[in-house]
Amino acid sequence: MSAALAEKLDEIEVELKPYDEMSYHPATEKLAEHLCRLANNTDPSFFRLAVAYYFAQVATMMRCSIRDVNGKKVPVNLYAINLATSGSGKGLTVNLMEDEVLDQFYHNFKEKTFPLMAAQNIPTIANKRSIRKSTDPDVELERAEKEFEAQGELLFSFDAATSAAIKQARHKLLMADAGSMNLQIDEIGTNLTSTGESFAPFLELYDLGKIKNKLVKNTADNARNEELVGRTPCNMMLFGTPSRLLDGGKTEDEFYNMMDAGYPRRSFFAYSRKHIKNEVIDPKAILKQQIEDTNNTFLEDLSDSMGDLADPALMNTSLKLGEDLALLLIHYRLDNEAKADSLPEHEELRKAELSHRHNKAKKLAGIYAFTDGSPEITEDHIYYAIKLTEDSGNAFDKLLTRDRAHVKLARYVADVKRPITQVDLVEDLPFYKGSAAAKNEMMQLAIAYGYQNNILIKKAFTDGVQFIRGESLEATDLNEMRVSYSDHIAYNYTSDVAKFDQLHQLTQAAGMHWCSHGFDEGHRCEDKVVPGFNLVVLDIDDGVPMSTAMMLLKDYKALFYTTKRHTNEENRYRIVLPTNYKLELDANDYKDFMQNLFDWLPFAVDDKTNQRSRKWLSHNGTYEYQDGQLLDVLPFIPKTSKNETYRQTIIDQQGMDNLERWTIANTGDGNRNNMLLRYAMILVDAGLPYETILSKVTGLNDKLPDKLEDAELLSTVMITVSKSIAKQ
Repeated sequence: MSAALAEKLDEIEVELKPYDEMSYHPATEKLAEHLCRLANNTDPSFFRLAVAYYFAQVATMMRCSIRDVNGKKVPVNLYAINLATSGSGKGLTVNLMEDEVLDQFYHNFKEKTFPLMAAQNIPTIANKRSIRKSTDPDVELERAEKEFEAQGELLFSFDAATSAAIKQARHKLLMADAGSMNLQIDEIGTNLTSTGESFAPFLELYDLGKIKNKLVKNTADNARNEELVGRTPCNMMLFGTPSRLLDGGKTEDEFYNMMDAGYPRRSFFAYSRKHIKNEVIDPKAILKQQIEDTNNTFLEDLSDSMGDLADPALMNTSLKLGEDLALLLIHYRLDNEAKADSLPEHEELRKAELSHRHNKAKKLAGIYAFTDGSPEITEDHIYYAIKLTEDSGNAFDKLLTRDRAHVKLARYVADVKRPITQVDLVEDLPFYKGSAAAKNEMMQLAIAYGYQNNILIKKAFTDGVQFIRGESLEATDLNEMRVSYSDHIAYNYTSDVAKFDQLHQLTQAAGMHWCSHGFDEGHRCEDKVVPGFNLVVLDIDDGVPMSTAMMLLKDYKALFYTTKRHTNEENRYRIVLPTNYKLELDANDYKDFMQNLFDWLPFAVDDKTNQRSRKWLSHNGTYEYQDGQLLDVLPFIPKTSKNETYRQTIIDQQGMDNLERWTIANTGDGNRNNMLLRYAMILVDAGLPYETILSKVTGLNDKLPDKLEDAELLSTVMITVSKSIAKQ
């Protein structure tokens, strides 16, 4: 390094602008906004990347390169994996870019620039061969011209190619010393397998446009061309719908094999999962916008400027990258490498994509500079490129967090509003394949996913045929508890929602009947029930004292209130529990649901109150709210795997009473002492003597998977028991 350059670098101070303060390339963004309007799509991510790809075609056809601070030339080019849902405007974009934006460039390049460059370069090749082989220059020129013509017509883009064809097309470009190869595949999810041969050579061609030739037998009918040394820049855009590419089957596996081969560090990504339509539905407004777009000269002006770039004088443009901008890109590289280092080792694809963002951004900045007609890369071009590169990184993260097969299965079952069979799954889902064991495992994973993501999957058998039904569960909003009420026992029920902490205004109101379901026409009967509830009501007739029930249910949010016949001698009260999800069950499933809930409770309740149309009489007695968690309904819903597990637990614990089962079911790491104490205090309230309580508590402790030591039990739980008995 010269002393002058070292001194210059010492004087340069650069700091990377925050990403949210960067903006997109103006011409690209204006064109993307125009495409958004035409496609009625408010998500510009697909359009931004597609426009950048077509701008890259222009720059690479003209063999634009970047002259780095070390004097080396780096060719610009762009690989894009651009995914958007059907109807997003993919076909519209391709047609507009090729027919209205790059039409003049294509014409000028093919009819003028490329033939001129070939006419200048082919004689040079012939002269070199003549000198090397000591042959007649005219003969070599004639051979070279025939060789050039034998390579076929120039293609601006192609959607499939064999490895041999790619090398043949490249040979033609090398002979002309102009142009680029552009692989452009639509519906990549459908065509990935059939076009896979193109990806290996394009992987090799990305960096410098170089590739090794394959050695084939040379014959009179199939003579090998003389190898030419040179570079041929390449671009690639794979676009299509995410659902077809990420199908959970063979296509998705092949795509991620392609990623493992090295495409993340070379590619820009866009991933739009939803087609976001503009909410403007006024026909006049839409027509007005269409007229304005028609009269707008923006596309014509852009087409003219792109056409002017097909000027032979601009061929092999070398864009200067100043030291300050090189430092800016190094700053960007170091930031990304630090992020990559912080990722775990198994995140290899993310690490590779992050670590090479600076290189993609540099090439894109060169593309922007060339299409802007700038003689050098500016700081703005760097920031424009980084902005899109960061969007690309976010899209790539979405690709890596795509829905797995069992997630798609769970959502499919939830979205289909009818019972489905194995036949439906096999016919509708390409990833639902394999042995019966593999399918069963996928279904179990789907069910497990559903538990954590508000999706309920139920299974039932009819005449030996398994029917599967799913639904997306709606989380309960405590400000919208579903109730209905009337001052008549059977008619005029008003469906309403109430805040849970204001529910006492209904339960304490004079002369009101209320229910946890609504009714068509306000008529309270089973045939008129509107499915959907998020409250369960427990009726206690002469059972455990309300204070004992509150102790047992102290972990749950609830409203306790006494009924009309409650006395100090006869405990009659109700417990209102909000559920964690709103459920829609038919009459039979609701009865089974309530029975499962009754069996779970540690105390006896009126088990005849298991009808959806059951009503409750309000009473201005005493009431008390209790805070805690919402009741988890999933174990009690019939025909689900979680309920089957719960029922099996009941069978395995047949030797225990409800209170013992309850205590064990609610005991886990860290709360064994508290749960055993709660169990013991219930026995104290029941009036049992110390010896009986000790025997029962010790026996229950022995049934715990990880029981307390006897010494700890005696020194904590039983000490409290003896003090409580002494007070009584």
